[in-house]
Amino acid sequence: MDYLLAFLVCGTICTIGQIIYDNMKFTPGHITALFVVIGTILDTFNIYDKLVEFSKVGASLPITSFGHFLMHAADASMHEMGILGVAAGIFDISAAGITSAILFAFLVAVIFKPKS
Repeated sequence: MDYLLAFLVCGTICTIGQIIYDNMKFTPGHITALFVVIGTILDTFNIYDKLVEFSKVGASLPITSFGHFLMHAADASMHEMGILGVAAGIFDISAAGITSAILFAFLVAVIFKPKS
């Protein structure tokens, strides 16, 4: 049942993104940024936590979870370090993800050649 719920929630989030992409003049970058902001807003009102609790990894896979994790890091750091902890928490949690994305993109660019 966990697999089915994960598939349905993740698939629904991805389907919403595809519908937005097909019917509006948003680029993939716009949709990615929109979903990160939506994840942040949902986490602000503790809705995303309930979605993760319900679907487990199904809500943790899409890009909306990045906003969710950024909000958690900012909130935890704010309680420890005050208002300056917001930025510190965001950079702390996102550093590993951004660094690995840059590293893997570089490796793929070195290994493979573009078609055009």
